[in-house]
Amino acid sequence: MVWLIRSRMSSILRSNAPLVGSSSTIFTSTRTPWSKFIKTDSCHEAAAVSLPSLEENQPEVPTNCLRLDRENKGLDIGNMTEIDGHQNLFSLMKQRFLSFKNQKYIKELERFQALAKVQYPKFFVIACADSRVCPSNILGFQPGEVFMIRNIANLVPVMKNGPTECNAALEFAVTTLEVENILVIGHSSCAGIENLMRMQEDVESRNFIFKWLANGKVAKLKTNAATAHLTFDQQCRFCEKESINQSLLNLLSYPWIQDRVSKKLLSLHGGYYDFSNCSFEKWTLDFEECNVREEGPEYAVKEQEFWC
Repeated sequence: MVWLIRSRMSSILRSNAPLVGSSSTIFTSTRTPWSKFIKTDSCHEAAAVSLPSLEENQPEVPTNCLRLDRENKGLDIGNMTEIDGHQNLFSLMKQRFLSFKNQKYIKELERFQALAKVQYPKFFVIACADSRVCPSNILGFQPGEVFMIRNIANLVPVMKNGPTECNAALEFAVTTLEVENILVIGHSSCAGIENLMRMQEDVESRNFIFKWLANGKVAKLKTNAATAHLTFDQQCRFCEKESINQSLLNLLSYPWIQDRVSKKLLSLHGGYYDFSNCSFEKWTLDFEECNVREEGPEYAVKEQEFWC
């Protein structure tokens, strides 16, 4: 019965606006080991996307629920970083919620009512906890399209000693929701990676951040070996992307992920958002070319694209 419901609901959800992924590709390569990371492309183009809305009447709501009216429309939601005071922050948050309800929820009522009953996301996204990284804003994900967890330092929380709740979310997304894509997103100027690169190998600490960053040891070692001639900032940039690829390999350490990837039911992707020029790099792990042996796993990537 569960699968019948999912099947029916998935057809409803698929009938709505699909993911938007139109962009210009600067380079494309197939089955290429990840080696040259440093790019200085400047990007100045932007695309505006509008989604079709459903003409539906607003449903009845409890008397204590604020209903949007003309005075609530066209609210100036402003920038939260420019607002001072506890009450003002929540007032701004309230305005944003009401704007979402009026401009999005009510106009796409049928879609949101379907999502209230079941979810059928295509993506599981693991993104950095950095406040500047919001996949829904950067990539235009809509409600119901992505199952997501936030993490620190571009390191995926699926190490053998990783947090149980994070691994549970990953297992639920893959085995129950049957997502078709896992996307690990890193970004420029990552404070976690910078701390990882500065971290002394022989220092023991009970600091939770230190223990977490220690999971990136392999990425750091590969970075040091490949970038000894580069500046510290360039080394950090290299490590930011290297940690993403090591995370993709970590994902393959789980049998239920490797099994679905080998059957081409699941694809693993890396993404890198650059704040300085608003560019995004995307690539896919090439499972057939990867060496996943425990004594020395190596990765290869394909379908690399540079969006700007």
